[in-house]
Amino acid sequence: MALTAFTPIADRKDERQKPSLEPKPPPEVATTPADPWPRQYYFEDGLRKVKPYHFTYNTYCKERWRGRELLEIFATEFRDRPTAYYKDAIERGNVVVNGQPVPASNHIVKNGDIISHTMHRHEPPVTAQPVGIVYEDNDMIVIDKPAGVPVHPAGRYNYNSIIEIMRAERSHAWNPLPCNRLDRLTSGVMFIGKHPKAAEKISMQIQARTVKKEYIARVVGEFPEGEILCEQPVMQISPKLGLNRARASGKDAKTVFKRLSYYPPSLNPNSKPQLPADIRTKKEKDRFSKMEWKAKDGHSIVRCLPVTGRTHQLRVHLQFLGHPISNDPIYCNQRVFGPDLAAGDAGPDHDEEIIIQLSKMGKSEVADTMAYHDELLEEYNKRKAEKMTGEVCKVCETPLYSDPGAHELGIYLHAKRYACEGGEWDYESPMPDWALPPLGMLGPTETTEETDPLEIVEKLEKPRLDEGPGQPVIEPAKASWTVPG
Repeated sequence: MALTAFTPIADRKDERQKPSLEPKPPPEVATTPADPWPRQYYFEDGLRKVKPYHFTYNTYCKERWRGRELLEIFATEFRDRPTAYYKDAIERGNVVVNGQPVPASNHIVKNGDIISHTMHRHEPPVTAQPVGIVYEDNDMIVIDKPAGVPVHPAGRYNYNSIIEIMRAERSHAWNPLPCNRLDRLTSGVMFIGKHPKAAEKISMQIQARTVKKEYIARVVGEFPEGEILCEQPVMQISPKLGLNRARASGKDAKTVFKRLSYYPPSLNPNSKPQLPADIRTKKEKDRFSKMEWKAKDGHSIVRCLPVTGRTHQLRVHLQFLGHPISNDPIYCNQRVFGPDLAAGDAGPDHDEEIIIQLSKMGKSEVADTMAYHDELLEEYNKRKAEKMTGEVCKVCETPLYSDPGAHELGIYLHAKRYACEGGEWDYESPMPDWALPPLGMLGPTETTEETDPLEIVEKLEKPRLDEGPGQPVIEPAKASWTVPG
């Protein structure tokens, strides 16, 4: 961990009188006891796995941690271990502050402190699908990121991240520099700088909004035709759970949506899986029949053209419009949001209940999403979902998780295209399999011609000013239709 020496504010007055005064050294920190190379990857059942290993996290005290008790910080900010584990780790000296054990778990953390946590690390599996290369030169690599793999080491993921997987494939000394961010569950186009100058150039273009972005999503039900503008501000509700909601007091957010295709289930021969019997209980069948969102038959493939880039913006906007991404474990989860999946809900009335329900996912419960409610597949997928097994690690007594099911490795959201506004470059990844027409059905296999979301926003907003309230409908661009196979 690179640390920079600094001079406390209180000493700056003396600096003017004593220019040669040595800066105060940073506090001592713990170091990682092992950094295995090559990485301990192995592949099993279509998953990339990492053998458990010891690792030390080092982090400066965040502003919101100042003046808080050490145990309380761990218990509220980190989700993967119970409070009892963190209390024991502090008392054993596996959690230290500035390189030294603390006298008690209620130790108060101060500005400038470095907290170190050494643990036996268990990483979740990710897909074995390789990182695709769309383009590469001496300055950068444009990749097609697999769904379900985080970009940076974070939370429970470290070596099972895009950065570490690419480093393992090339060189331990190589430092890939991501220029744009995709959620862990999202797939698609990403830019990796090979050196800081190239990474800075691409990053500045993206931040300056001089890059056109196009995503593809598969959503619940029949999405409206025309160009739909959603301008709901987005606010982070729970940093710990990664939950964001539509809120008037949130950050400005704009997305243009255009339906590419709609597939009714009655025409889809794959909508009735061939399993031996209906294995649901009567209670489960009754619950299934009472879910309002199941009336939204079929699914739509939707082009998403973000004007801003807020965290979870597309997922939150689609949920607000009543057509969430159909396998989204957060925003299309009826156990969390109830039967209507919070369509049109921009109020805080149910936030506390939503946070409580969401915190259970992956522990005592699994996500209950639209995409996995084919009548005979519900229980089958539940059994394959990742959750605590009841077993613990023999080394560190960490609760162990089952492997994730295939449906948990990503969501139906794909960053299909990034293009420079000035026409200098344009990179596109293939349509994902889940966005193609079901076997035997007509549908587009590629998106329509280039569309500028800012122009669409101007078209949609101008009639509002001229004609009063209401959203104008603009005829969608024509798509190229084919019959697969």
